[in-house]
Order: sequence, then C-alpha cells, then structure tokens
Amino acid sequence: MTNLLILTVTSNVDIFIWILIILLFIVSFIGIVVPVIPGTLLLWLGFFAYHFFINSNELTWLFWIAMGIFTIVSLGADFYINVFFVDQFGGSKWSKWGALIGTLIGIFVYPPIGIILIPLLVVFVIELSIQQSFKKGMYASLGTLAGFLSSAVAKVFLQIVMIIIFFIFVIF
Repeated sequence: MTNLLILTVTSNVDIFIWILIILLFIVSFIGIVVPVIPGTLLLWLGFFAYHFFINSNELTWLFWIAMGIFTIVSLGADFYINVFFVDQFGGSKWSKWGALIGTLIGIFVYPPIGIILIPLLVVFVIELSIQQSFKKGMYASLGTLAGFLSSAVAKVFLQIVMIIIFFIFVIF
C-alpha cells in the first residue's frame, strides 16, 4: 500500500513538473516580443526542471552543448540582424552603432514598443543629421523595424528547434 501511495505522489509531481515545463516553453515565446521576459532563460528553466526533477540521465552533454550553441545564436540574433538590416537599408556605420545602443535602451524603455521605437528613432536622428535627408533617414530607420521583425522570426524558429531537440532527447 505504501508503494502505491509513493507511486501516486510521484506521478502527480511528475505531472506538475511537466505542466510547469510546458508553461515555461509557452511563456518563452512571449519573451520574443516582450524583452523583459527572458525567453531563452525560460527554455533553460524548463530543461533544468526536467533534468533535476524528472530524469537526470536523458539529457546528455550533447544536448547541453547544442542548447548552449542555440542560446548564443539566439542572443546574437537580436543585435546582428538589426545591424545587418540597417546596413541593407542604407544606414551609416554610426546608424549601426545607434541601432545597437537603441536596442539595448529599448529593452528597458516600455517594452516591447521601446525595442521597436527607440532604435528606429535613434537611427532616424543619426541619419537625418549625417545625410540631412528625411527620406534617407526614414529609409535607414525602417531597417531597424525589418531587423526586429526578422530577429523575432529567427528566434521563434530557434526556440522551436530547441524544444523539438529537447523532446527528441526525452522520447528517444
């Protein structure tokens, strides 16, 4: 009878942990557009919850290395893609730096609107002062919007891949 009770409690705990893991994975996607919510960190918390509370043997060193690489790529996507699109839309090297700094500031100023508007405004002001052309300034600043949207798509893709890899390791 005692073994049955322990098995039931363990099953209920496992169900609770799985619900927590799935909720962490879902909320991680909100972090793509609301930078205050650390999306990639929430994925890692889900991985750790599984590893420490359900099964510590299934997630091998290969899994952790792959997740580390995907995490680095995901974090770099915000900054690199933004700079890339500012360049593609005709922004100067000062605008590229402005886009980076604007993105960093935008993370803390009224997210998610801040992460879109602050870099856009910074690049526009820089380009307006350098090229003294409203049209060129506006075009270069739109590169930050294209960068944000492209970065969001890249991060959604990366997070989906990370979750799929997690389930492959768990199931097989």
